[in-house]
This record gives sequence, C-alpha cells and structure tokens, in this order.
Amino acid sequence: MSCGLAIAAVLLLANPDVALAAAVPVVAADAPVSVASEPLFADIVSRASVLKAVVDGWSASGTADQDGFVAGQAFAAVKAGATELAALDMQGHIVLRDRGMDGDLKCILRGISEDIPGRIAAIEAATSPQERAVALAELSHLLDDNVAVITAPPAPEV
Repeated sequence: MSCGLAIAAVLLLANPDVALAAAVPVVAADAPVSVASEPLFADIVSRASVLKAVVDGWSASGTADQDGFVAGQAFAAVKAGATELAALDMQGHIVLRDRGMDGDLKCILRGISEDIPGRIAAIEAATSPQERAVALAELSHLLDDNVAVITAPPAPEV
C-alpha cells in the first residue's frame, strides 16, 4: 500500500464527516430549488402552521360549538390571519410566476389563496355544530396543504 493511500485511509477513519460528505450525492445543476427557506415562503409556512394549530384546538375543545363563536375575538383574529395568509399565498404565486417557474407549487399557491376565503365563509355560514366541524376540518386540511406543498422536496418539471 502506498503512503498516500495509507494516509487517506487514516484520515477517512479519523474523521467520519469526510465519509459522510463523500456519501452525499451531487446535485445536478438544473435540479429544482426548494423555496421553503426563502423569507416569504417560510413566513407562509409559519403562519399556516399557527393557524392550523388554533383551528385544530377549536375542533378538539369544542370551542367552535359555542353560541356567538364567529362573532368572537378569537375567530376574528383567525379570519384576519387567514386573509393575510391568502394574500401571501397569492404573492408567492406571483413571485414564482415572475421567475418563469412552471410547476405545481405556483398553481397550488394560487388555489389556496382563492380557497381560504371560502373556507372562512363556510365557518361563518354554518348553522349547526356539525356543519361548523366540517368547515373547520376543511380549513385545517387546507392549511396543512399550504405547509406541505412548500416544504415538500421539489420535483423536476414535467
């Protein structure tokens, strides 16, 4: 064994990070880039996560079944937050469109921005606890989708 190979083997065994770095596959130059760490998209994920936690809390506790729920401050705050989130989703759509990205994320963000007001309206229009529970569940799923589409690893365009 040559001295160079012996030294390389010793260094490799001495520092496990070298072996780990060598095991990481090389990213193709044209591979899609995740936007999840960009400030706008990270803000969307954060806001959607917080709103989902609140909505899920209402569902679990039965808070939404109380008389006057939609007239209360808690619902008003979530409604305002959801309205802001919808605007940010549309802004994300526009950013991706202006970059010339032609992928699912751009379209999904637009769809979510258009669906959020309808989910809020369904909660307000619910005439029974069962209707409100369904409307809350649909909003919760939409908020979860909002997080999932941004944090999912990017896929190549088809």
